[in-house]
This record gives sequence, C-alpha cells and structure tokens, in this order.
Amino acid sequence: MSFAELLALMLLCLCGWFWLDGVRTREIGVQAARAACRREGVQFLDETVSSRSFRLVRDEDGRLCPQRVYEFEYSVSGNDRVRGSVMLRGKEVVMIEVGQPPAPVFTLH
Repeated sequence: MSFAELLALMLLCLCGWFWLDGVRTREIGVQAARAACRREGVQFLDETVSSRSFRLVRDEDGRLCPQRVYEFEYSVSGNDRVRGSVMLRGKEVVMIEVGQPPAPVFTLH
C-alpha cells in the first residue's frame, strides 16, 4: 500500500468518524429540545433539529472540543412556529433557548 493510499484511507476513516459523531450529537440535541419543549408546555414541531453552526472551542479543562448549535421549531398555540436552539459542547448540552414568541402585531385601519 502506498503512502497516498494510506493517507486517503485515513482521511476516509476520519470523515466517517466525524459524520457518526455528528449523528450521535444531533440525537442528543433532539432529545434535549424535546425535553425543553415538554417542560415549557409547548409543542415540539417536526421532531427534528437542524444544524446552525459548528466550531472548535476550549472546554473547562482547556481542551479543544466541537461546539454545535442546532435550531428547532416549536408552537405555543398550534398556529405559530417559533425558533429555539440548543448548544452542545462535545456531547454535553450547555444551553437551550426556548424563548417566548414575538408579540402579535395589530394594524389599525
């Protein structure tokens, strides 16, 4: 096996590991969002989260670890869609945002 083939194989393995780690972390994000919506008494829509950002940050011990932010949507009344987010550092949930929906806008004629 040549050096180029070995390098390509290692790169392929690294990409596979990165993808699997992302899938596992995403599932933790879904569970956290579902639990937060249940706690707040709102409906978790679509039963999924979508990736908003990824970056490397330092944890409390000073080691580099991936930080991922996922967005999800929930409904307060059943007729609205409000965005929330969940931030994970490694596999640990560090922040969940389930904010209040914007106030309705009334127009006067």
